[in-house]
Amino acid sequence: MVVAHDEEQNLKTLVPELLAQDYPNFEVIVVNDRSNDGTYDFLLEETKKDSRLRMVNVENVPAHVNGKKFGITLGIRAASHEWILLTDADCRPAAKTWIAGMSSQFTDSTKFVLGFSPYQRGAGFLNLFIRFESLITVIQYFSYAWLRNPYMGVGRNLAYRKSLFLEKKGFNQFLNVTGGDDDLFVNQHAGGSNTLVAFTPETQVHSIPKTTLSGFFNQKVRHLSVGKRYRLKHRILLGVFTLTWILAWFTGISLLIVNVTQWWLAAAPLALRAILLMLLINTLVKKARLPFPLWAVPFLDFLYSIYYISTGLVALLTKKIRWRN
Repeated sequence: MVVAHDEEQNLKTLVPELLAQDYPNFEVIVVNDRSNDGTYDFLLEETKKDSRLRMVNVENVPAHVNGKKFGITLGIRAASHEWILLTDADCRPAAKTWIAGMSSQFTDSTKFVLGFSPYQRGAGFLNLFIRFESLITVIQYFSYAWLRNPYMGVGRNLAYRKSLFLEKKGFNQFLNVTGGDDDLFVNQHAGGSNTLVAFTPETQVHSIPKTTLSGFFNQKVRHLSVGKRYRLKHRILLGVFTLTWILAWFTGISLLIVNVTQWWLAAAPLALRAILLMLLINTLVKKARLPFPLWAVPFLDFLYSIYYISTGLVALLTKKIRWRN
């Protein structure tokens, strides 16, 4: 299922790829969320060609209700099958077996399947940093899920049961919240006994990254602002993780400045940290078959600590987060 707003060009690529999936029985639901381009006309024509493609058209959204959450809710209610597999219009399945790979995790006790959605490789330093940030994010939420304590997923590659969504009344607790259509629902209802992870090259969905610093910064502020609504135990765990990440760098640099003659006392722990992180990322990208320059990891790691402070403060202090509504 895809919720799309003015995504005609992306849908012209994505819809054929979804319909070409090698899976016996599925439907593709595209929710047209008040589009002003040719999305409606394109979908209307495509639904005539393939009965597996269905369009849910949204013309109006109730006041104080987030548009994307409203669209997802209507799409899920219209779905014919129990399992809902979500992605975005600007995403591309890595293989024709994406649905099959994700569905291989569907068991009687499973209610959530968390997937990986890396960003496409492109030119420039911003693209490199965005890809690094996405690797750190997946390390976090996959690790917690493997430790039977899932706290989030990404809506670009996420599956859950329709019956669970309806039973828990969907997004009712946070219908007016901007963002969080993926991670808040997972955070509220996923647990160690009902959540699995799909992590193979075939189950990836590649995403188109932002191309401007302001676009990326605003996107991350929206994501981080939702974290304030996570369950308390997750806020504590993630807060401790982030604090130790930042302190490791700033403590090490402070010691280097203060104690120049014995610089190695500070440099050694930082070097060890960098080596361990490089090994971890190397393991991840090899398994995912994603090329990534390991030599850049220490520098990106340092920038990540600065980035997290700046985006975190803005997310904490901003009262009104804007979205495409």
